Parts: sequence; C-alpha cells; structure tokens
Amino acid sequence: MTESVLDYMTRLGRAAREASRVIGRASTAQKNRALQAAANALDAARVELAAANELDLAAGRANGLEPALLERLALTPERIDGMIVGLRQVAALPDPVGAIRDMSFRPSGIQVGKMRVPLGVIGIIYESRPNVTIDAASLCLKSGNATILRGGSEAIHSNRAIAACIQRGLAEAELPAAVVQVVETTDRAAVGALITMPEYVDVIVPRGGRGLIERVSRDARVPVIKHLDGICHVYVSAYADLAKAQRIAFNAKTYRYGICGAMETLLVDATVAKDFLPPMAAQFREKGVELRGCARTRVIIDAIVATDDDWNTEYLAPILSIRVVDGLDEAIEHINQHGSHHTDSIVSESLADTRRFVAEVDSASVMINTPTCFADGFEYGLGAEIGISTDKLHARGPVGLEGLTCEKYIVVGDGQLRGQASI
Repeated sequence: MTESVLDYMTRLGRAAREASRVIGRASTAQKNRALQAAANALDAARVELAAANELDLAAGRANGLEPALLERLALTPERIDGMIVGLRQVAALPDPVGAIRDMSFRPSGIQVGKMRVPLGVIGIIYESRPNVTIDAASLCLKSGNATILRGGSEAIHSNRAIAACIQRGLAEAELPAAVVQVVETTDRAAVGALITMPEYVDVIVPRGGRGLIERVSRDARVPVIKHLDGICHVYVSAYADLAKAQRIAFNAKTYRYGICGAMETLLVDATVAKDFLPPMAAQFREKGVELRGCARTRVIIDAIVATDDDWNTEYLAPILSIRVVDGLDEAIEHINQHGSHHTDSIVSESLADTRRFVAEVDSASVMINTPTCFADGFEYGLGAEIGISTDKLHARGPVGLEGLTCEKYIVVGDGQLRGQASI
C-alpha cells in the first residue's frame, strides 16, 4: 500500500520530535563535529553537487523558469565555497544553548534568571535557492533544533545531494539522521501537512514568493517567522558625498537582482538631483537596468513613467524606480508608506539626518552609508541566516542562532517558602 502524503509527513514529524530531544541536549563539541564533517563532505562532493544542480537547471530552463529564479537556483563553485565557509563559521560561533543571564536574588531569597533553549522542531519551506538547505540545517543544528526542510520542486536534485552531505556529518558525530530531514516528495500537499502539525512542529519559516508566504501565513496552525517583500530603499540626502552615493546605489541594485536586500527604489534629495542623477543613470543604463521615474526625475534623466504600483513593487530584476523628494521628512514618509519594513539606507554626511533616519524609519535593518544588499546573516556575523523577518514578535531582521532559540526562567532556591521572609 502506498503511503499517503499526510502519513509520510506525520512520520517525518514524529521522527523530528524524537530527534529534537537528542540534539537539544547534545554538547557544543558534538554539534560542531557534525558541522565540520558536513563541510568536508560538501567539499568532497563538488562533482556530484554540480551534476545534481545541472539536472535542476536543465528542468528549469525547459519549464521556462524566469532568469532571476534560474540565477537563484544555480550552485556555482563560488556558492559551494560559500556553503562550506558558512558551515565552518557557524561551527565557530558561540553556542547560545544553555547560556544563563541576569541571575539575581529576590527579597524572598530565591535567585531568578533566564536560560536560552532551543525552539524544538523547525519546519522550513523555501523556493529555488538550494544553498538555503545548508544555511537552515547548520543554524538549526547548532541551536539545538531538529528541522524538516521542504525545498521547491525546481531544486529537488540539488537539495537531495546537499542533504546527503549533511547526513554524513550527522553520522560522523553520532547524531540521529532525523535531526535534519529533507522532504522527498514534491507534492504540494506536503506543505499543507507541515504547517498544520503543532504536535510535531514548533515554528515554520517560509522563504519564497509572496504567494507561498501568504498561503503559509493564512493556513498555518504553527507560529510563523516571515517576511513578504523586500522593497528596499536608498535615500541620497542633501548632505551626501555624491561619489560615495553613486557607488552605494549601484552596488545596492546590481550586486544581485534576485535577493530580498536589493534596492528597488532610489530616493534622491531635490537639492542634489541634477548633479547626482545623470551620471548615476548612465551607470545603470550601461549595466542594463531599466529606469522608472517620477515626473521630477524624468525632467532630469530619460526614464519610463513610474506608476503608483512601482513604489510598492519588489522587482527582483534589473528594474529601478526613482523619486526626487524634498528633504528627509518626505524620504522617511515615502519609505514608511511604501516600504516593506525590510532594509533601508541613507547616504549622508549629516549626523543629525542619519540619527533621525535610523530612529524614524520602521524597518528591520536601517543603514547609514551602506548598500542594502548587506542585509544578510553571513554579513552580519551570524554565520548564515534562516531567513529575514519583518515581523516584530520574537525575531526581526536576519534570523541566526539566537533567533532560533527562546528563553525560559530559571529559579534557584534553598527551601524558601512563599509568604515567609528569607533569613
């Protein structure tokens, strides 16, 4: 008899719950041994990884996958290098599990503090990027969590090849294989099962397009850590070093078009727009970036008319909307109204302006004289990230080790009774 998707996912969930108890009490040395062994396995399996990835890329091209998604899907030698470095960096990070803080005596004589502990079982649903498999597995493992990974069907061969390397690492460290499980079926019913198993799954992290994240947010019976869009801005202020601003804006847009930290809207102060926009536009055109501008922008440079929808669009493509604004107040108002609370940056040499910007822009990452594409767990020193959260509860911004743990109260006494003062 063929196993149903629900039965299959229930079996994964039950195994993950059991494995979470083992990994939750594993020593730091044991977890690090698994991570280092997985890194070695990846390095030794480059040929197999490339072959598996080519199967996915060929299928993607045959199915008409968009260029931005094909770019996300590709496992280049440099990205394999990055996965290996990420594993080793996570292994080198301090282990948050078991850390106790703020122990203090209360008038009753008891001591009260907090201990950092794993969340338990984390379900991760993602599309296109196979390197997410390593990022998610490494962070969950180091933070003492079991994980169930459901990648997109377009990356199934790549994810299986990466998972095999992770399994070698777990085996070498004598940890259960179910600490990291990759969902083998591409049936979409697996997602529905995963997000409705609170008895086995403690948190869901969706990484993908708006459709996926809206579906997960709507249907999940498990808490969700998410962001919907990466509508990121760079504001070039009246007090910007324009040469610096040009370098920052170009990097923010063109480093990689398909990442959620790519700049989608460039805001330029009216006092510097005539000096800044023409050379900036020339640089973007040379790179093949389509420019869409407001009426004031189009007086200065040649650009397509920007519609109201453009200010609310995450392109993930070589398209940029540009707006000329009258000062810092208008820039902050535009970002808070049209942005997605992900990442926004100001380019300015004015301390007063930068202080106001970081205080008043309501985003998970707010930057000064920095391209928005730096919004990344690896760049923040987290080793990797499991996602970027624009929520305000539990975790916000790139979610690394600490974001995959929570705290419980620790109370230490010596026979004190409530209602009786300590002696």
